[in-house]
Amino acid sequence: MNVSHPSVHPIEIRPDTGGVVVVGGGGDENAGPRVRMRDIQGMPGTLLGLSLRLCQFAFAVVSVCIMASTSDFISVTAFCYLVAAAGLQSLWSLSLAIVDIYSILVKRCLRNYRIVSLFTIGDGLTSTLIFAAASASAGITVLISNDLGLCAQNHCARFELATAMAYLSWFLVTPSFMLNFWSLASR
Repeated sequence: MNVSHPSVHPIEIRPDTGGVVVVGGGGDENAGPRVRMRDIQGMPGTLLGLSLRLCQFAFAVVSVCIMASTSDFISVTAFCYLVAAAGLQSLWSLSLAIVDIYSILVKRCLRNYRIVSLFTIGDGLTSTLIFAAASASAGITVLISNDLGLCAQNHCARFELATAMAYLSWFLVTPSFMLNFWSLASR
């Protein structure tokens, strides 16, 4: 029997367009027009992306200010690390917020491979740093308050608040990192 079966010799079947003629397209005549994926809210250059950056910046600055307002944060390495990581996070978020504002004002898309790569790497590094610093500070705060019982002599409420603000900043960096990484991986 000399019959060709589709599983052995696959054939291309044109999609049914319902009588609508598809015009344009890339190099393949069978494919429809190439449509660029729309920017999802939260990605760089969108209003939600800008609001995420501004919130990241605000929580990181509040964390730095609260921790720096205590007189004895310098004596604990984890608290110094929190101030450094939150300071770096605030600078990174502010600079990307400025880029987002520019992108929104001139209505440009930030889908360049190099730009998205830079954003992804930067968000990954800063989110790791701020999470590690917040976790270290939380450990020291629990040690001071619960294990040693020295809250009366220290600024436990301020330490806890600064640590919470750092966690909130990390919580808002994570969607930015994931959306940038997804945009980079979906090329």
